[in-house]
Amino acid sequence: MNRIVKLLIISVFFSTIIFAQGTAGTNAKFEYRSLIDIQTAGILEKGYVGVGIDVMPKGVVISGIEVGVFNNFSFGISYGAVNVIGSGNVDFYPLPGVYAKARVVDEVEMMPAIAIGFDSQGKGEYYDGLNRYQIKSPGFFVAASKNYELLGYFSIHAMLNFTLERDDNDKDLNFAIGAEKTIGSKVSFYAEYDFALNDNNPLSLGDGKGYLNMGLRWSVAEGFTLGLDLHDLLSNQKINTFSADRALFVEYIAPIF
Repeated sequence: MNRIVKLLIISVFFSTIIFAQGTAGTNAKFEYRSLIDIQTAGILEKGYVGVGIDVMPKGVVISGIEVGVFNNFSFGISYGAVNVIGSGNVDFYPLPGVYAKARVVDEVEMMPAIAIGFDSQGKGEYYDGLNRYQIKSPGFFVAASKNYELLGYFSIHAMLNFTLERDDNDKDLNFAIGAEKTIGSKVSFYAEYDFALNDNNPLSLGDGKGYLNMGLRWSVAEGFTLGLDLHDLLSNQKINTFSADRALFVEYIAPIF
């Protein structure tokens, strides 16, 4: 943990010399398309490609690639495995994740941006008996985002989603909310609360408290963003004996041509 914190501090120091931006801070060059686990109404700009990696507990590594194909539309694919970092056999996910998002309403003064999409990539371990990820994938979703000027920028987000991971007999619609606050030109603080309405019955992994996550993002270099996330601060997961699982996030965005 100390090594990760030192690496992030060094990255922030050098980013002040490089004068470049990723998706964090008041000078962010690109929109962020998600917070930690929940989707926003942000879209990858046409003609750009984004590559992201999540490094999570138990050696979980999830990598994904996303392409901005048209104005207000992007799609991507992702894949992950458990025990990538560590020793022993690597346990690959059964299928790649598929992602597509279209922004149907652009933000105006009195109206949030609204996007619709589908994301089949869950996070954490995959449980074959339940046909689900530790953190269920969003599935079909509608996301809304609104930005305000407040000592920089303050953004609020909401997501309504319906996952396809329902073999635990929890088939409810789910709702999540989140916020982002810029801290200077290159850093943003994220927080989100997933009500986990689709993960709170007796057969589910959730205990009914919902998932509270927080994180920081640094714009380290041109198109390059680095972050540190804390998952499940309320200890909602029945299978977890610890709260605040730590995870590392890395993203790079560049023009296709």
